[in-house]
Amino acid sequence: MDKADIMEPHLPTLEQMQQWTHAIGQAQQLMLEQAAGAAGQTLPFSPEAVARIQTSFADEGLAMWQRFLDSGGMFRDHPEPAPANSPAAAKDRRFADPAWTQHPFYDLIRQSYLLVSDYMLQLADAVDGVDPKQKAKLRFATSGMLDAFSPSNFPLTNPTVVEKTIQSGGENLVKGLQHMLADLEKGQLTHTDGTQFELGRNIAATPGKVIHETPLYQLIHYAPSTPDVLATPLIIFPPWINRFYILDLSPQKSFVKWAVDQGISVFLVSWKSADASMKDLIWDDYILRGQIDAIDTVRDLLKVPSVHTIGYCVAGTTLAATLALLAARGEGDKVASATFFTAQVDFTKAGDLTLFIDDEQMKLVDQLSSQGFLDGRYMALTFNLLRGRDLIWSYVVNNYLLGQDYPPFDLLYWNGDTTNLPARWHKDYLTQLYRDNLLVVPGAITIDGTPIDLKKIMTPAYVQAGKEDHIAPLESVWKLTENLSGPIRFLLAGSGHIAGVINPPVAQKYQYWACDDSQPTLDAFLAAAQETKGSWWPDWRAWIERLDPHTVPAKGARQPGKGRLKAIEDAPGRYVKGR
Repeated sequence: MDKADIMEPHLPTLEQMQQWTHAIGQAQQLMLEQAAGAAGQTLPFSPEAVARIQTSFADEGLAMWQRFLDSGGMFRDHPEPAPANSPAAAKDRRFADPAWTQHPFYDLIRQSYLLVSDYMLQLADAVDGVDPKQKAKLRFATSGMLDAFSPSNFPLTNPTVVEKTIQSGGENLVKGLQHMLADLEKGQLTHTDGTQFELGRNIAATPGKVIHETPLYQLIHYAPSTPDVLATPLIIFPPWINRFYILDLSPQKSFVKWAVDQGISVFLVSWKSADASMKDLIWDDYILRGQIDAIDTVRDLLKVPSVHTIGYCVAGTTLAATLALLAARGEGDKVASATFFTAQVDFTKAGDLTLFIDDEQMKLVDQLSSQGFLDGRYMALTFNLLRGRDLIWSYVVNNYLLGQDYPPFDLLYWNGDTTNLPARWHKDYLTQLYRDNLLVVPGAITIDGTPIDLKKIMTPAYVQAGKEDHIAPLESVWKLTENLSGPIRFLLAGSGHIAGVINPPVAQKYQYWACDDSQPTLDAFLAAAQETKGSWWPDWRAWIERLDPHTVPAKGARQPGKGRLKAIEDAPGRYVKGR
């Protein structure tokens, strides 16, 4: 069936167009007022800016209608308005179906929506005399509402859905309803077919043993795959906001397996998903009874003076605090190097996540954490909202409207495998770090009775940021380099918070930028950095080998369970499977 035959509306009269324009104007006002209410703001607009925006909107709207009439209802042979800051100026996957541009009805809907969206975002930017954070909150709320109201999200205004419904006799909507009811029952949007994955079989499958266990974490020691290994072992600290196997997905993507194959003795901390018994845990516990305990355990097991460490995201933030505490105690030499994957310590430029830490959000967190822990589904929703167009609405269309089968995708399976968080720690983290930014204030935070100061850290550091990271923005990660006093290698990876990190050399994807000489500012780094195609993992491997190239045979305690610490169970262990 030709998509042009799906729906053939009559051309509107001038009176109908005027009525539609009036209705669009009313809808704009209601939506912006609702967005302002969601951000807790009134609307103190700059009159001059509003007048300019309204004039531009009226002119472009009139031009759009005139083109529609002149072309007999067909836009495709005429240029469309695309303001510089408009979603229409870039490729928009929501409107990839050719019918959005080739069919007059859908073309009219699409262009009207994009024009209104640009107008409303400009109005949000025109709000004057409010705190910058409140203004950012208004823009975020406005953008989120516009994404929700996209015509692609509704069955009667999405040509792909209309065609699918006609072809299948409505079976897509029935199947989509089944998907939606199943998601409502489990309280979470499904992104992939979870039946295709099994921990220990096709994900989190790198061979190893759990050799140490506490109420907070399990320590996994991975089996070496080379006859000799670097003398200094590596401990990986994943974020406890998510499951550790983001670093051990399928064998082709696994950073853990790659590191093992590179001749490194790899240990990894698998955090326990919080339950009511962990209600009193605070940040000190993750530092003292988590990271420092793991460091001392591995040092004692292998009889080595120091270890290499990696901290990803919040575990990287915590690693910085751990290093500061060790430095304050005169024990900084326990850590030979610290690698930070997309980690932040100064939260002044922490991006849209800062919009979720106002008083109302804190009250909501308290309500959701009445049992002493925060359900991981709340955090999953928060992260999905940061990219609502890609992680929410595209799946609403595919899953609920088109009724498509879920694709098997290990990364999306991991993304939906949520972890609960200790309520007290989570609230302290949001308020002390994101809101009050205390970590970069010398002595403002005390760990186990000891004030810490990041400037006392002399440990060699490798700081990795993602070019398109929306969780730990580049500008924010760079600030880590301004708060450490040891030698630093800063590296900018292509892509974002996940794909920028999980980029194995075999994939030959993306690129990275680095400088041999340290740079005083981010702008100076960007100007001087040299681009290299592909994965940055080999660059990191070369960096740690330069720090200590000595190797030892992979025997005795270098084999999981063969040293003083006996195997408790096979990797990936019980904790990663706990819900």
